[in-house]
Amino acid sequence: MSQDTQALVEQLRVGDSRALARVISAVENRTPGWSELLKALFPHTGRARILGLTGAPGAGKSTLVDHLARLYRKENRTVGIIAVDPTSPYTGGAILGDRIRMQEHFSDPGIYIRSMATRGSLGGLARTTADVATVLDASGRDLVMIETVGVGQDEVDIVRLADITVVILVPGMGDDVQIIKAGIMEIADIFVINKSDREGAERVEREIRALQSLATRSDNWTPPIVKTVATEGTGIQELAAAIGEYEAYLQKENLVLKRNIQNWQERLIEMLRDALLEKARQQIGDGNVARYAAEVAEHKRDPYTLGEEIVSTMGQK
Repeated sequence: MSQDTQALVEQLRVGDSRALARVISAVENRTPGWSELLKALFPHTGRARILGLTGAPGAGKSTLVDHLARLYRKENRTVGIIAVDPTSPYTGGAILGDRIRMQEHFSDPGIYIRSMATRGSLGGLARTTADVATVLDASGRDLVMIETVGVGQDEVDIVRLADITVVILVPGMGDDVQIIKAGIMEIADIFVINKSDREGAERVEREIRALQSLATRSDNWTPPIVKTVATEGTGIQELAAAIGEYEAYLQKENLVLKRNIQNWQERLIEMLRDALLEKARQQIGDGNVARYAAEVAEHKRDPYTLGEEIVSTMGQK
């Protein structure tokens, strides 16, 4: 490890928010030395509880995160928040600005908020979200809350990263079971019906109960349903209690390690895929990609043989 990396890691570990911001920026932008930083930080991880909050756009995720953060701070627990926003088509940066919505927390050193752009990633998460969560974990945060972009049916990647996944539903959005139709229903450890003062909240709850009766989870946990009105702070205590109960259940049933192993299986495959793709791109070059694409488009070559040839030559250089 270089002296600069070691100094930066030490500063981050003692709570220097500027060092934390620098490391996150380096990891997110893949600047030189980013992997060295993650390697140095990884031994300091594993203490933070990773909490994922996902749901359709307009479900009130940011407001729930805001109120949960306040509650955890009253309990003297430190919090890191990753708000994954859609990407601006003009600047490539995050647009929604959850940091603006949560700006009252900026004077509190016990809360660190970072908005991230998806940069075209599907699944509701930015590609580097897992790495940023690792950095926040290593910085000594007790909880890391990840608010996903809110893309609906594709938004299931969070389950590979979070220890506890909260799925947020809202009544009266035209189709109350819009998310129930997707795989997102299967990833919920806790359901939240936000804006539950609206008409139709009971119907959403009945539909969730009906679906729960049709299938049993592998861990035999039945996800509780918590009703909230986040704008008024209603139900936040109950949500925190439900999160605590599932934490206790994971510990009691010795499921923490098992779940971590499952998550790391998925993440390792994803990391290998990214590394191999980058290696293939470097090997064939952008100019060759354009030439290969033209040959395939003109039916001079078939893409299947071409793909096999590229893979077979990857280890020869």
